[in-house]
Amino acid sequence: MHRSPGSARFGVPAPALFVASGLTQYVGAALAVGLFPRLGAGPVAWLRVAVASVVLLAWARPWRHSWTRSDLLGAAAFGLVLAGMNVAFYLAIARLPLGTAVAIEFIGPVAVAAVTGHGWRERAGIGLAACGVVLLAGVTLHSGGPDVAAGLVAISVAATLWAGYILLGRRVAHRGSGVAGLSVAMTAGALGLAPFFAWSAKAVLTDPRLAAAVVGVAVLSSVLPYAIEQVVLRRVSAATFAVLLATLPTTAVAVGAVVLRQWPHPVDLVGLVLVSGAIALTTARPNVADPSTARAGARPRT
Repeated sequence: MHRSPGSARFGVPAPALFVASGLTQYVGAALAVGLFPRLGAGPVAWLRVAVASVVLLAWARPWRHSWTRSDLLGAAAFGLVLAGMNVAFYLAIARLPLGTAVAIEFIGPVAVAAVTGHGWRERAGIGLAACGVVLLAGVTLHSGGPDVAAGLVAISVAATLWAGYILLGRRVAHRGSGVAGLSVAMTAGALGLAPFFAWSAKAVLTDPRLAAAVVGVAVLSSVLPYAIEQVVLRRVSAATFAVLLATLPTTAVAVGAVVLRQWPHPVDLVGLVLVSGAIALTTARPNVADPSTARAGARPRT
């Protein structure tokens, strides 16, 4: 059997790497939930973006690249949408089960695929996703009150911002700046939301353990998943990545159950299957040879 250079070098199958990426991302989200009573969901989300921006700046050193005004404005817009999406997602998981929130948020990219695509996959995908979201939202509303309704509103905002993230992310990715572009975007997002959340997050300056936990959230949720995904992107086709991407809601449910003791209702599982099917259908583009181009901006750092 032929093995790609990347496969030989890392010795770990791409699907296993992707699962590890998803696990780190959602373990980071679960760790963030534990910080909400101390700091609040919004400040934790902002701190995660701020810490990730510092790490990415040190990694990518974007000042070594040449930037046009258009490049910087595009990266800044991308970063503000990214930061807003993270805040909305954290506000949602403060009120909703992690797996439910992740599944509903996927309506954003599925909707983008349905609007920009013209095939049966996109039409079938948006139908499946809509049915899945109705089931998930219905069960969640039935088991909760106004706080749960606020969580559904927040995750709807996150899904909408994810759609914007995809469209803006493709522009940033096509400029070829890679991690450097992401570092500029993260920094712009952190600076843009600082007036709203920095003061509420000041407790990390006097509590080393709390600060370490915030750094852990940023590394687990943003830095490690991005680094692992870059390896996966070079080793799989767009169709394979579509199947892998469809496993993320299930991964989030597993982490929610094990770490947060959020056990899904049987109807939730049906909704998750429908959303996962929608993701697989709309992400796979048989006519696209380069998966990184097909999926530029497709996965958020939530």
